[in-house]
Amino acid sequence: MNDNKVKVEVINLCKSFGDLRVLEDCNFSVREGEFVCVVGPTGCGKTTFLNLLSNLIEPTSGQVLIDGEKASPKKHNLAFIFQEPSAFPWLTVQKNIEYGLKAKHTDKQYIKAQADRVIDIMGLAKYRDSYPGELSTSAEQKIVIGRAFAMEPDLLLMDEPYGQMDIKMRFYLEDEVIRIWKELKRTVIFITHNIEEAVYLAERVLVLTNKPAKIKEEIVVDLPHPRDVNHPEFIRIRNHITDQIKWW
Repeated sequence: MNDNKVKVEVINLCKSFGDLRVLEDCNFSVREGEFVCVVGPTGCGKTTFLNLLSNLIEPTSGQVLIDGEKASPKKHNLAFIFQEPSAFPWLTVQKNIEYGLKAKHTDKQYIKAQADRVIDIMGLAKYRDSYPGELSTSAEQKIVIGRAFAMEPDLLLMDEPYGQMDIKMRFYLEDEVIRIWKELKRTVIFITHNIEEAVYLAERVLVLTNKPAKIKEEIVVDLPHPRDVNHPEFIRIRNHITDQIKWW
């Protein structure tokens, strides 16, 4: 894999709902295998931004390219992790992990091998025949993370997946997702309103302005994982992003 290869390119992306301009001239790119977080003030259009990247809604103008082609679920493998736990309660852990691959009519041997690999990486082997309702909230969210990574997506989009969780569980799952991302090296765009979370996770943070949102600044976070939230550079970056969101 070429770490310098541009995987996702967003060009002059705009979105209006009637007279309401939500996004205006968003331009940025994401390298293959990069982990990027997007932050911005409350109500600035972060979820609209994600829905455009995922092809759930069409832009008013501009485009999203993956590997130089217009992003399309028919051509590209797009995976999502949302705020609410979304493991299928009627399927076992194994069948949840396999679900996306089966939906893509992938080869059966590959499905089993990939599911086994992800279950092992996630530390879910002893729960493979359990149902989500029998597990803890953190284990259920690990199923969802594993299912998304198992698909080896061109782009994995995460919309505040830990927003509902307490701080201890949040840090635990953040460390888990970084560990899996490092092992499977997919391209991730992670939306969050939590600045500390963004600095803890991302290689690069995109800061959105208020509506109509555009990219105000891109901040590189060049710190090793797992990160120390008390490290002076961590604190400096966190405070800088906070100031960027606070002052317009």
